[in-house]
Order: sequence, then C-alpha cells, then structure tokens
Amino acid sequence: MVHSLPDLLAAILITAYWARALRLAYKMRKQTGIAANWTPPEALGRRLRMIWRPLVLFWIVHLFINAFTGESHLPRLFKPLAHNAILAWTCVIIIAAGVAATLVCWKRMGKSWRMGINPDEKTQLIITGPYAYIRHPIYAIQSLMILATMALLPSPLMLAAGILMLAFLQWEARREEKYLVVHHGNSYVEYCQRTGGFLPRSIRAYSPRLNSL
Repeated sequence: MVHSLPDLLAAILITAYWARALRLAYKMRKQTGIAANWTPPEALGRRLRMIWRPLVLFWIVHLFINAFTGESHLPRLFKPLAHNAILAWTCVIIIAAGVAATLVCWKRMGKSWRMGINPDEKTQLIITGPYAYIRHPIYAIQSLMILATMALLPSPLMLAAGILMLAFLQWEARREEKYLVVHHGNSYVEYCQRTGGFLPRSIRAYSPRLNSL
C-alpha cells in the first residue's frame, strides 16, 4: 500500500535519472571505450565515489521506504519532521523538471560528458546552451533536486545526507574547474570570470572574446 504518493513519484524520478546516467556511460563505453569516467582513474575520485554512491542509493531507498511504510512504523530517524501537501507536490514538480533539464544538458555535452576527472584527458569545452550562463548546470540542477527532496522528506537522515551531497557537488565543481584550467588555460579562466558557477551571473549568454580564442 502506498502511504505517500509524492515520495513514490520522487523515488521513481530519481531512479530514472540515475538509470539514464548509467545508460549514457554504457553507451559511451561502447562508442569510445571510455565509460565517461563513471569510475574515475584518479585515486581521490575513486575514494569520493565510495562515499557518493551510498549517498545516492540512500537518497532513492529512503524515498521508497517512506512511500510504502506508514509513519508510525518508521524508525525515528526516517520520520519527516514536518508535513505540507502543497510543498510536497511542488517538490515533485521541481524534481521532474530537474530530470528534464538535465537531459538537455547531457545532450548538449555530447561526447564531452563525463562523471569524473581523468587528469590525462582533454575534452571539448562546452560553452553553449545552459553552459553559456553557468559553468555547472548539471550540478546546479542536481543540487536543486536534492534541496527539493530535503523539503519533500525532511527526516533527520535525509537532511544529513542532503547536506553531504550538496557539499560534495560544490567540492567536485571546484576540482573540475582546476582540471579545466590546466587543459584549457586562459579561455577557461575568461569563461569563469564571465559566468556563474551554480547561478547565472548575467542574463546575457556567454560569448568568447576574439582575443581569447
């Protein structure tokens, strides 16, 4: 019996999100022999995945557990601290929009899409579409989805996991920027100066200056 339809729909959407990411990595491996750095070659990246993957699994499983379990039967750490039906459905809509927006970003990145850092690999710098406004649209969207989940299911464990995931995304974004500066030099530095990281710095789309090409 479903006890929370918003939790169930959110769980399905987030599962579909990560299933699509897995499929993209598998497809890229068949085409290029590289699985989009699903497991990064760098040691730090592999260690971080040992933390990130259980958090993502918990993100999904917690929603499914709460969707099918009456609140009176839940452990205290799984029980939401607040309830609001309008807010819950708004969060589901935000998560669904996040999945759709991420599909746009993945398509825009094409063969340059990666899920981790390979210090020896140089991919094309994508600065069009959503990337003309912010440097990390996928991380920004994922952060919004995490925040929506925390508002939808504000249990002590979900709040703790959400904070950890948000911190991870911020850290990973900074690590990627250092890697991209090494490979793309001044063109990426100029791009960083004129675009926001997770939020737009301007309503005007980024366009490289001629002297930076």
